[in-house]
Amino acid sequence: MLTSLALIFLTGMLFAAIVSRLRLPGLLGMLLAGILLGPGVLDLLSPDLLAISADLRRLALVIILTRAGLTLQLSDLRRAGRPAVLLCFLPACAEILGVVLLAPLLLGVNRLDAAIIGSILAAVSPAVIVPRMIRLIETRRGTEKGIPQMLLVGASVDDVLVIVLFTAFTGLAAGEGVSAWAFLQVPISLITGIVGGILVGLGLNLLFRRFHLRDSAKVVLLLSISLLLLELEDRLSGILPFSGLLAIMAAGAALNRSYQPLAMRLSAKYNKIWVAAELALFVLVGAAVDPAYALKAGAGVAVLVALALLFRMGGVWLSVAGTRLTGKERLFAMLAYTPKATVQAAIGSVPLAMGLSCGSLALTAAVVAILLTAPFGAIAIDLTAGKLLTQEAKAAPETASA
Repeated sequence: MLTSLALIFLTGMLFAAIVSRLRLPGLLGMLLAGILLGPGVLDLLSPDLLAISADLRRLALVIILTRAGLTLQLSDLRRAGRPAVLLCFLPACAEILGVVLLAPLLLGVNRLDAAIIGSILAAVSPAVIVPRMIRLIETRRGTEKGIPQMLLVGASVDDVLVIVLFTAFTGLAAGEGVSAWAFLQVPISLITGIVGGILVGLGLNLLFRRFHLRDSAKVVLLLSISLLLLELEDRLSGILPFSGLLAIMAAGAALNRSYQPLAMRLSAKYNKIWVAAELALFVLVGAAVDPAYALKAGAGVAVLVALALLFRMGGVWLSVAGTRLTGKERLFAMLAYTPKATVQAAIGSVPLAMGLSCGSLALTAAVVAILLTAPFGAIAIDLTAGKLLTQEAKAAPETASA
């Protein structure tokens, strides 16, 4: 397993550096490194490591969402208002609707199978979006209108909704039925996650003010509590809906609001941890991709993924309609909300494991979505942010004082 970790870091860094020289996002090189090292090509990674791959990817997601919370200004988010709320569900619902309408025509599946495939495709990737939104917040680009803040939060809540819908659709296909309670879990999990996270953040504020700890020790403590919040979500399953990922981000935001100087220092330390976590995350996502499925997919799946993105972008446009955002800023939001990766790698194989008729097709769609949209979304954000978003005039002094 240690040799596999060495291969992940060394090959991931090498491929990221090569791709960056071509003025493309480094994560594309990491994905390619994972595909090369994974079972579908060279098969150089230890089965023991692949067995815990999902946990390692989840750990990396915890790191970046904690950092997101530590940099999130709630006052900026409140200024965003209605669009921030709509971005949490409208684009995902629009994409699922698009797949339900188009998949029967393009792939010959029934409506329920199309809904399952749509719920897999509809989840946006916080791992791609969040680091880039954090960078925009730190450079004060687009923050005057709260654009990166609302995209950052929306990308996290979006996944909660999509996973609940995916569970409902697969349960219906397996003959288990679906109840109103399944859909009530969405708002309940959001509320309990936010409230629980705020309480944790305020508790940490009191703890850190009363007891002197090195910042490194505070990072270890915060990371451990974040992992326990995920465990709490699992333990409460079937009892009380609770979003652990949202609680993690809310805890960071509460700590930022109550003890901002410390939050900035901890964010800087998390930024250093993210260097290794990002490599592990995207290389392991690439390793979960089976290129054989992508080659067998044919044009139909690729066309479906592309058209579904248009529905998603339409949902983003509706979310920000009637706001102060300019046409350029709305275009940026539409482009930035397209990448898929982590959720597709996590749930793409579930229908196949359940023995559902759409299993192989759902996995193929997940693979194609990762290969097409993760690079596209990352490249779109990186290339257009400087051209489509306005930088606040006082960015330099604020950054220096932080």
